[in-house]
Amino acid sequence: MDNKGENAGDRRPLASRNTRWAQALAKRLAALSVTPNQISQASMGAATLAGGALVLAGHSDGAVRILLLLCAAAFCQLRLMCNLFDGMVAVEGGKGEKDGPFWNEFPDRIADLLIFVGAGYGVGLPALGWAAGSFAILTAYVRELGRATGLPSDFSGPMAKQHRMATITLGALLSCLEGLWSGRDQVLTIALSIVAVGAALTALRRGRNVVLRLRAR
Repeated sequence: MDNKGENAGDRRPLASRNTRWAQALAKRLAALSVTPNQISQASMGAATLAGGALVLAGHSDGAVRILLLLCAAAFCQLRLMCNLFDGMVAVEGGKGEKDGPFWNEFPDRIADLLIFVGAGYGVGLPALGWAAGSFAILTAYVRELGRATGLPSDFSGPMAKQHRMATITLGALLSCLEGLWSGRDQVLTIALSIVAVGAALTALRRGRNVVLRLRAR
């Protein structure tokens, strides 16, 4: 998320922020009584629904399972929409709040855990889900650690937030087709593994960047 905080220019680069539909919707939201913090908080609700749908999908079959997987994919994307519009309403809409920096970060960490742990329990591999969630949190920790030393935020991948959400969303959608080859949970297991490994590599890359930039001062 990029709710207005100490440095409104230190924001995650998002191409969608410059699209007409996003700007129009953000302007509409800014005109309402909704606040950026409320949008940030709503992302946790979307993640709760996504994680719950993934858990239930792991214990369902047939059309019900497919419906739950589609819901999980949709709620993952809704989480990203909240992440986009909280910052746009705060910065472009001029509605940033003093406690914005807290709501900028805290809901994201909860959302990552809810989604990835839910997916892990859904496929019967809770440890993998916790690993993916933990490494996702570590990527954000390293970014904020660098920022605390006066460095600009490092949003580099290979498994930044938008990449994680794209991976788990695609995994949920492709899992709907597993019946075609009599499979079950393989796709989501692969997706979770990619997130876990990719997030770990991202944390290491960002950590290396912090060290090198500090030494170059």
